[in-house]
Amino acid sequence: MRLHALFSDNMVLQRDVPARVWGCDSPGQKVAVRVGKATARAVAGPDGRFMARLPRLAAGGPFTMVVEGSSSVTVRNVMVGEVWLCSGQSNMQMRVSEAKNAEREIAHARHPNVRLFSVPIAATVEPVLDVDASWQVCAPETVASFSAAAYFFGRALQRKLGVPVGLIHSSLGATRIEAWMSREALLGDPECGREVEEYEKSLPDFERRLAEYRAIVAAGPDKYYPADPGNVGHGRGWAAPGADCSDWGEMTAPGYWNAQGMDFSGVLWFRKEVEIPRKWAGRDLLLGLGALDKTDTTYFNNVRVGGIGKEDDDAWCRDREYTVPAALVKPGLNVIATRIYSWGFDGGFRGGWDKMTIRPADAPRARGISLAGTWRCKVEHNFGRITVMRDLPPWGPGTSNSPFALFNGMIRPLIPYGIRGAVWHQGASNLRQAFKYRRRLAMLIRDWRRQWRRPDLWFNVVQQENYGPLDRFPVESAYAELRESQLRALTIPRVSVTVAIDIGGVNEVHPLNKQELGRRIALALLGTTYGRKRPAHSGPIYRSYRRVGGTMRLSFDHVDGGLVAKRGKLKGFAIAGPDRRFVWAQARIVGRSVVVWSEDVPKPAAVRYGWGANTDGNLYNRAGLPTWPFRTDRWPGLTRKRRRLNNG
Repeated sequence: MRLHALFSDNMVLQRDVPARVWGCDSPGQKVAVRVGKATARAVAGPDGRFMARLPRLAAGGPFTMVVEGSSSVTVRNVMVGEVWLCSGQSNMQMRVSEAKNAEREIAHARHPNVRLFSVPIAATVEPVLDVDASWQVCAPETVASFSAAAYFFGRALQRKLGVPVGLIHSSLGATRIEAWMSREALLGDPECGREVEEYEKSLPDFERRLAEYRAIVAAGPDKYYPADPGNVGHGRGWAAPGADCSDWGEMTAPGYWNAQGMDFSGVLWFRKEVEIPRKWAGRDLLLGLGALDKTDTTYFNNVRVGGIGKEDDDAWCRDREYTVPAALVKPGLNVIATRIYSWGFDGGFRGGWDKMTIRPADAPRARGISLAGTWRCKVEHNFGRITVMRDLPPWGPGTSNSPFALFNGMIRPLIPYGIRGAVWHQGASNLRQAFKYRRRLAMLIRDWRRQWRRPDLWFNVVQQENYGPLDRFPVESAYAELRESQLRALTIPRVSVTVAIDIGGVNEVHPLNKQELGRRIALALLGTTYGRKRPAHSGPIYRSYRRVGGTMRLSFDHVDGGLVAKRGKLKGFAIAGPDRRFVWAQARIVGRSVVVWSEDVPKPAAVRYGWGANTDGNLYNRAGLPTWPFRTDRWPGLTRKRRRLNNG
């Protein structure tokens, strides 16, 4: 007789629900299960599998589980309490050893009533029924390699509830939500269903496609990324003063052009007119553009002043600062132009806004002229979305982003183990389709509940953290649309959302402060799943607005003691009129409301808060929890019509 890996020493059974215990024995073999005074019986089927169902158990332990069939198995140190599945991508996978104050946290991680179970990584075409893993008691020797977000959440939850907590960690970085759903769920959606059908038709050809992919990668990037077709823009006078720009578009810099309505790779030109003071004329200038993604050729008044080519492997992230010779500098309007060639992924001005300046070279500390803001832009070459990428192997066995691959390998083996619910921290890999993510997330929640046969299964969705250069201008944002899609999960019963808009940073795609993230997840669940009214479990949530003259008055729920502006005056609000052009707004707290206005928008039509990749919003409640990012409008964004990038 053999039990499933989940039934091992140090395990935690979910309290107050029938506990299923399963494994394999000889066909027809009678099996008896005993935990304390609770008993259950089962008979192994023709395939040798059996499943016994224990009655509901109260929190407590330690107990001993005895399973008797053709042989006897004893499982020791069994606890009964709360069990949570923690899943998603890299911010859930990040280990305790990589978190803030890791050495100290590991040294103090002696929590015998917190138990850890890590699911091995497996991406499979067919469902897997068992895993090679076991439960561990939380201790310095076991916690270092465990999920940091899961551990800090579980630690906080156990302290508040006072019952044992079991954490099942099943996540993998850089993975899409479709890989975590079952085949049946994907087939139930028209778009996903077509992808599944195409994927399954391609499986017999997988080895050939994999060999082709490996050969392309071995040949080097010049073989699979489009070459620069040549600089035709300069010959057409695109860098010259007085050029006709009537057919040019606009883009806000810093920023990627892919995030501002031009979702393709290629070559784009950008130009900006700058008013140079008379006292700067005839002096060398330092022209800073921040990091450009990827190569560039930069001009001042139609003369090349610098550039970085493909020979520099770090061209995509290297700051640009070029010297403009004194002979080119004249008082009044001057033209800066840069030609950016991005052969794959995204392209544009990578940041940061504070590095986009022009100033005298002989006075490097002098206050320069900011070049951040609106630039004219024109497409020279459009390569489309590049689909041959060295980081994305073809879909098939072992490829983590294949449809239903991670569900089969890392979720299916856990079903129907008793859990209270799941904490889901994923979304960045679906950024291109941020608007559609709201539908995908609802599909996943319904799917897991159906698979577990538990319509009462709780979910906590962690909103995407802030990341990247601080947003200098209020522009459309795929990150904001992703957070909105995650927030829409609140329309589904038994779902809570954890806001993490202030936990990330400029260079923290994987924020170190998982302690605060775990604390907030625990707060969200204590206030929803467990029905506790204190402490406060949510930051302020936008409820409604009312126009008052040239202002917008916004009302909020969950103000818990009142609204406060952390770190100075209120920031993070943008306002627009009927023209849909947003500008940063002034804002003032008035009781449980915020009044927002701008002298540039006499007839306001919409307000947004925290709407960007990394904003400086600082509206909190007195419980210290941040306001959820929101918008009052429903205007189409960047990602509503984007199709999935299929690398199969």
